[in-house]
Amino acid sequence: MVNVHLISESTLTERYQTTVPENVRRALQLKKREKIRYTIQTDGSVLLSKAKQDEIDPVLSHFLSFLANDIKQNPQKLTAITPELVTSIGNLIGHTEIDLNAPLSDEDE
Repeated sequence: MVNVHLISESTLTERYQTTVPENVRRALQLKKREKIRYTIQTDGSVLLSKAKQDEIDPVLSHFLSFLANDIKQNPQKLTAITPELVTSIGNLIGHTEIDLNAPLSDEDE
């Protein structure tokens, strides 16, 4: 290996989750809730790096561009949300609470 600064290991759980080792977190200056990027190279090696906070999700970016173009081309399709639709959505989701930070269940993976 060329220019090796640090080598560290972690273990995958049954849910394919892992903890980023402390020495790696310190080296990358990672804080809680920050994103990390995995870059898989053609030789199978993986580079782990701190994701830049100002980077835009490419999938979300394409979707938002699609919406913007559709609104420009078809402004007549835009309508205000009705009270009936709000009630219908409320009935569908009920009192469902969602914790976006909770780990996925086995059936959700």
